[in-house]
Amino acid sequence: MDQVSGRQSTLKRAIALTAVVLVVEVAGGLLSHSLALLSDAGHVLTDVFALGLAWFALAQSRRPADRRRSYGYQRVTVLAALVNAVTLIVIVLAIGFEAVRRLMAPEPVQGGIVIASALVGIAVNAYVIFGLRGEASPGGGKSLNMRAAFLHVAGDIGASVGVLVAGAVILLTGWLYIDPLLSLAIAVLIAYGAWGIVRETVNLLMEGTPREVDLGDVTREISATDRVTGLHDLHVWALSSEETALSVHVVVGECPLSDAEHLVRDLEQRLCGRFDIGHTTIQVESCHPCGEIEHGAGAHNHPHDHSHERVRVISSSAGPRAAGSGGPGR
Repeated sequence: MDQVSGRQSTLKRAIALTAVVLVVEVAGGLLSHSLALLSDAGHVLTDVFALGLAWFALAQSRRPADRRRSYGYQRVTVLAALVNAVTLIVIVLAIGFEAVRRLMAPEPVQGGIVIASALVGIAVNAYVIFGLRGEASPGGGKSLNMRAAFLHVAGDIGASVGVLVAGAVILLTGWLYIDPLLSLAIAVLIAYGAWGIVRETVNLLMEGTPREVDLGDVTREISATDRVTGLHDLHVWALSSEETALSVHVVVGECPLSDAEHLVRDLEQRLCGRFDIGHTTIQVESCHPCGEIEHGAGAHNHPHDHSHERVRVISSSAGPRAAGSGGPGR
């Protein structure tokens, strides 16, 4: 809990400082008539969204599940990310339209103001990255939101350096086309980030298998377990960008209930250790093979009409869950 509180404090400070950069670059862009600086401000806005989502995810992770939302409130971050992506797309379209207009009719730009604003952005973002580096590193714990926020801010430093160069070119040579050209480049950078957010949120909402999990590897890991003779109804999906769930029916030979419980504990530890699957629902079945039933990964079968003994063991290591929660109906 102390680690979560520390991350929240780091993110709050980063959000406040990034908001300062946003205000400085918007003001500088309006005063200097620089579209590149305003485009960079749009990129900074994506940083504010990313940092805000990371903070929100941490805040929601401390909120307990209830009877209405047995998985908690983690999906709220998915909806927020979708709003983020839509906003970014609107920004990209606005930048692209204005850049084309300025390529056709260049406007005078105050290079000195552009350089000063870009320097403020680089300095503040460098400080923010210094604060995030420990939390975002692979050794600092698995937090996809923190790592994403780190990459957002790092990308903004690169964009600010580009704006700085553009300001210097305008100040030294008076070549105004550098401003809309750089704006288009920043728009492409924003669009790339927005597409990544859209792709991830759609996969989460469709309850798709996370990219980092290979369903074939999961199948082989379960099948290699002692006493396991088959499996079916295997599903792996993401509850949020940081938490993965699994449900599966495991077919075993005749064995006492205590052995089945030990098997489930072994499986959940291995699945968590290798695939980082923190919430597992495992149904152990002891039955005779049924030729017409497909016992494979992803198969959706409920052989209730066949004579067999079934032991249901539900295990979860993902935190508190309301009574009766065990994964979506699959």
